[in-house]
Amino acid sequence: MKEKFSLAFLLMAVFFTVCLIASNLFATKVISFWGINLPGAVIVFPVSYILNDCLTEVWGYRKARLVIWIAFAMNLFVVLVGQLVVWLPAAPFWEGGEHFNYMFNMAPRVAFASLLAFLAGSNLNALVLSKMKVASGGSGFGWRAVLSSVVGELADSLIFIPIAFIGTPVKALAAMLAAQVSFKVCYEILVLPLTSWVVRRTKVSEGTDTFDRDISYNPFKIADI
Repeated sequence: MKEKFSLAFLLMAVFFTVCLIASNLFATKVISFWGINLPGAVIVFPVSYILNDCLTEVWGYRKARLVIWIAFAMNLFVVLVGQLVVWLPAAPFWEGGEHFNYMFNMAPRVAFASLLAFLAGSNLNALVLSKMKVASGGSGFGWRAVLSSVVGELADSLIFIPIAFIGTPVKALAAMLAAQVSFKVCYEILVLPLTSWVVRRTKVSEGTDTFDRDISYNPFKIADI
């Protein structure tokens, strides 16, 4: 029997991918709130974890893993094409070269850090949420979403910040790491009522509530969906 097309799954997968690509671009700027320095990506990147929670909770780890790798591939494509555009000669009348090149010449290192951190953090987030769902019988989505995000976001930040901001004093890196993880977790807790509502509505509309029993959690088993 042919599997039913899911518009909700498609929209979440696209939004998830856009969040990752936007995060890599925004990460080239460090923003400051009340003396706390954070990569600009913190504005949008936590949304990807919220979407990861929704995808895993409704469709299961295997579908979430597929979306994670699609987002990885699309982001790599953007980075490579961006680097190609940097290398191509600019028109004589165009005056934006310095700023464009600064952003995209930095992007490969930032993208490497982000992609490596993303693969580790997103897969850990999905894995922990999936296993906790089975263990709890599907109850307590709120605390499961927060705890799995803490694990994923901590792993993400521990990988991303030291690589992306290499050369920055250790004290500043530690402060940025602590601030980033705290911000992301608080972000997730703040929007948890909305996340829970979306998950409930999606389960009802899709008629799906996946429990990942007897599956492989190998992050490289992409074809297993």
